[in-house]
This record gives sequence, structure tokens and C-alpha cells, in this order.
Amino acid sequence: MTVIDDRTIDDRTACALVEEDHEHHRFRVHRSTMTSPDVFALEVERIFGRCWLYVGHESEIREPGDYVRRPVGSRQVFMVRSKAGDVKVFHNTCPHRGAMVCRKDTGNAKVFQCFYHAWSFDTEGKLVGVPDREAYGDGLDFGALGLRSVARVESYRGFVFACFDPGVVGLVEYLAGAAEYLDLIVDATGDAEIITGTNAYAIDANWKLLAENSVDGYHAVPTHDTYFKYLTALGTSLAGGVAGTATALGNGHAVLEYSAPWGRPVAKWEPLFGEDAREEISRIRADLVDRYGEDRARRMADTNRNLLIYPNLVVNDIMAITVRTFMPTSADRMEVTAWELAPRDELPQLRQRRLDSFLTFLGPGGFATPDDIEALESCQQGFRSGGIEWNDISRGMAREPVANDEEQMRAFWRRWNDDITGDPR
Repeated sequence: MTVIDDRTIDDRTACALVEEDHEHHRFRVHRSTMTSPDVFALEVERIFGRCWLYVGHESEIREPGDYVRRPVGSRQVFMVRSKAGDVKVFHNTCPHRGAMVCRKDTGNAKVFQCFYHAWSFDTEGKLVGVPDREAYGDGLDFGALGLRSVARVESYRGFVFACFDPGVVGLVEYLAGAAEYLDLIVDATGDAEIITGTNAYAIDANWKLLAENSVDGYHAVPTHDTYFKYLTALGTSLAGGVAGTATALGNGHAVLEYSAPWGRPVAKWEPLFGEDAREEISRIRADLVDRYGEDRARRMADTNRNLLIYPNLVVNDIMAITVRTFMPTSADRMEVTAWELAPRDELPQLRQRRLDSFLTFLGPGGFATPDDIEALESCQQGFRSGGIEWNDISRGMAREPVANDEEQMRAFWRRWNDDITGDPR
């Protein structure tokens, strides 16, 4: 029986949950990490309670009073642009009796009023209205009864993160090498905005399976065969295949970079975008070269990337820029939300193609996502079968890792193991 800080992890497991053996080129993860409610409880406390988590993008709340409401790390919060122009992230609970104060997913408000007893708060979180206030007398400190901000809130290049641990390292230090890839995305996009609307769905599988899958080059060809046939039918050549590299970026983050046979609305034309887009895409590319030089422009325009920011943010900078989070609700279920990031001043025809790609490949009814959901749910069902205790994540340990190896997943699991066991990072 394995016990961490007097808490039972799994009655079947008498050894570490993550094992790495360099001599024998073996890296494996015990399957109880995907099924155990006790492991999940520790994840909520030690990962989602202590890591920086993506809340939203500043473009979603451009004007004072703009707000969005969403769950972050199993907690209800809302992000609002204050009347002073600051980005605030509040716990979505009334200091009076606990009801959620913000009850719509998005909107604009000067005041947030709790529907239960009508206590009201401004966009700075200050308590500004209490019905029958004289009933409380003069002794109660109403100034201490405002909304509570999440312990830490920071923004990087428009991406807003929050952490419930006041002692967490700064966001830039936490992002480590992932910051460079956010820079590439933002510099290539310019005045970026999250387009209104989301893809939202649930998967009956452990959340870490989607973290793995998001940077897994090994599964692309067999799992997404239908999409590659679709590209071929449109006239796209697949002769060069999909080749690239996978890189650990520190703190559990990782990136999969590859040259792919599909186009990018940013600056690489392919037949699926249509002839009428060729000239505009060429102009965009020339502008990137003028501003950043040929080498950096090539990275922006020609290289696709799947960026995993530990623990649960993925930015797919491919045929569309998809920002995706996945929040676990139990050991075997997660809720997924995806947004589309795009240049604010993009031509309508390019915006339409971008949105079509957002839905056609990565949407819940598209080519890729149903394949991935089927694969992950199949894994979760396979875990219940028993008989095999360990998942093998050793591919590439005996060589310099490439895009279809698993070093990027090992980076995730090393950080996960450190967080769960309390080992120093």
C-alpha cells in the first residue's frame, strides 16, 4: 500500500506511481494515476490548487465592466475589467451566505448583485449595497465583506492566469520556455482577440490522457487517417509526411513542432484556403519578414506547434489557433472548453476559413476531436479491464527524441510526480 502524507493512494500499488529507468530506457506510469479517486483528490489540492491556471484572454474583457465566468481548477471564478481598467479575478461566491454572485457566462455590468439576498458589489469587488443595512447596526465592518480576489493573478501577452496559492513563483518564471512560444503566437497574430463562442464538451476519461494526447505525434497518422484522406482529396500533397521535434520546456511544459502538409491562415497558403486567399496570405507573410526577419517569420508561418502549458492549457497553433483547457471533474471525466484566437482586423474571408478550420479539425464534431475522444475513452475503459498495471512512455529514450517520440510526455509526468509526492522541483 502506497501512502503519501498519511493519505492512501491505491491499495493495489506497493511502489512509486512513476518510474524512470535510464539504464534500461524505460519510463512507466502506474494506471492507478488514471483511475484512483485518492490520486484525483491530491491533484485537486496539489496541482490545481498550487499551479498557475489559465483563466481567459484580456480581449474577452476589453471594456470596463466586461466579464466572463468559468470554472478554474474545480472552483467557480469570474474575470472582470474593473472601472479602473484592471483585470480582476474573483472567487464567485457571496461573502454573505455563499451563493454565486456572477450567474451569466459573459456580459457587461457596473454592479454584480447576489440574487439570494441582493448584496451588491462593484467591479473592484467592493460591497456597495446591502438591503436594510440599518438592521446590522454600526459594529459590522462592511468594508471587509467585499468579493475575494484569487490569491495571485498575472497576465502574459494577454493570456490571464490565476493561482490559488499566494506563495507561487511569478508567472514568467513558471512559464519558463513556454513563454517563447506564446511570444511567437502573439507576434504573428498582432492585435489578437478571442472570437466569441466556444467549443465545449466532456470526455469520460482521465484529464492527463488529454494532456498526453495534445503533444503526441505518434498517434496522428493512424488515428486521424480520415483527415489526411480529406486533405488529399482537396489537392494537398502529403508526400513529405509530418516531421518535427518535441521539446521539454521546463516546469512540465512541452511543445511539439512540425512542418505539416496543411496550410496556415497566418502566412502559408494551401489549396483548402482557396485561390482568393493566396494574395492576402502572401502579403501577411511578407509583412512578418519585414518586421521579424526571414528566420523568425519562417517559424511563425511554416511551423505548426502544439504547446502544452502544465497542467491543463493547450495552444494548438496549426491551421487555426485553438486555446483549450480541460478541467477534471473526477478521476475518469473532464470538461473541455476551446476558444479560437485570431487577428482582430483579419479580412472576413480569412476569418471564415479560420473558423471553418477551428470546427472542421478541432471541433467536437470535426475530423480530429471525435477520433481523440474515442481513443481516450477507449483507454479509460481498457484501464478497467485490469491485468496490466503500467502504461509505457519510453519511446525515444534511446535516441535524441523526435516529434513522434514521448519525451514531451515524460516531462509532463516528471512534474506531475514532483507535485504529487512533494519532491523538490
